[in-house]
Amino acid sequence: MGERNLVCWNSLLAGYVRLGDMGGARRMFDEMRETNVVSWTIMVAGYARNGMCRQALSVFNEMRRLRVELDQVALVAALSACSELGNLKLGRWIHSYVMEKICARNQQLSVTLNNAIIHMYASCGSIDEAYEVFRNMPRRSTASWTTIIIGFAKQGLADEALATFHMMLSIGEPEAQPDELTYIGVLSACSHAGYVDEGRRVFKSMGASQRIILRIEHYGCMVDLLSRAGYLEEACRLIESMPMEPNEAVWGALLGGCRIHKNPEIASLVAQRLAVELDPDRAAGYFLLLLETYRTSNRWTDVNDIRQKMIDIGAKKPAPGRSWVEVNGAIHDFVAGDRSHKRTFFIHEMLRKVKVQAELGGDQPDALDEELCAAS
Repeated sequence: MGERNLVCWNSLLAGYVRLGDMGGARRMFDEMRETNVVSWTIMVAGYARNGMCRQALSVFNEMRRLRVELDQVALVAALSACSELGNLKLGRWIHSYVMEKICARNQQLSVTLNNAIIHMYASCGSIDEAYEVFRNMPRRSTASWTTIIIGFAKQGLADEALATFHMMLSIGEPEAQPDELTYIGVLSACSHAGYVDEGRRVFKSMGASQRIILRIEHYGCMVDLLSRAGYLEEACRLIESMPMEPNEAVWGALLGGCRIHKNPEIASLVAQRLAVELDPDRAAGYFLLLLETYRTSNRWTDVNDIRQKMIDIGAKKPAPGRSWVEVNGAIHDFVAGDRSHKRTFFIHEMLRKVKVQAELGGDQPDALDEELCAAS
């Protein structure tokens, strides 16, 4: 091209992002002699969509430093990254920026941006702040209702999740009708609270609805609900009635219930099927669930047999869990079994004290609260 204007550069930059080639996008971005808010937003959103949340926030903070105008698309992308990393401090800053720079100018705030703020607060554990934003929204979409319902469910607030769901149904806004994802949140809330009858009613109403298509995720939630509550035979019948093949999550939910309720017989049948259907690496996690089920039932011969089977097929232990937590503005990264954190000893000592406190029935809470406050 004889002339390359900023629109051309941004189009090519967006092309790299759509292909998931963030390395190419970064090189292209660095070569650009001129950038605008669109260029920066493409980079922030691209990193966030490709799971590179730290890089997304790094670019976003560079935008702030250079005083690049922050549009609503960039703010949504940054909030998404904050949600993934648990960065409540930056998320709150973005919310205050929205209130001061956008709302104060009487600019129309997009429903998507409000939804992103709700999701950020809910993901960071600040469910009250999430609900306050939701409550003050002048217009709500299905995603708005679904986000707050799932937020309540993840925090173990099943009653609040169900109350919000019933309020959604009673209001009956045409642009805010429950969809498949909404029902996943509701069933998840029922599962964690043990509301079996409510879960059955919700699941039955889904089956009778002309708008909702039952997906394997809904069956998985229902199997999880029944299994956690000890209705293992009913869970098995539900799996058998599914119009699609059960996946690993469905079998894992049933195995989890077998472990909780010490039912090695059903667990053994599930494990035999999984051993045939799954490759060794994917089967390892379910074998570990089976091991724990046998241990709780004192079936030590079966424990040894499962260990030997894992060795024979070359099953590897699943990748350890990972999580982030923000403390005083600093984000700490934890991996299960890793003791490299500089305050590992203190963390485990505090967990031991919390466990002891729980076993004592919550006696002397003030002393423990003082220690937790001092620690933070």
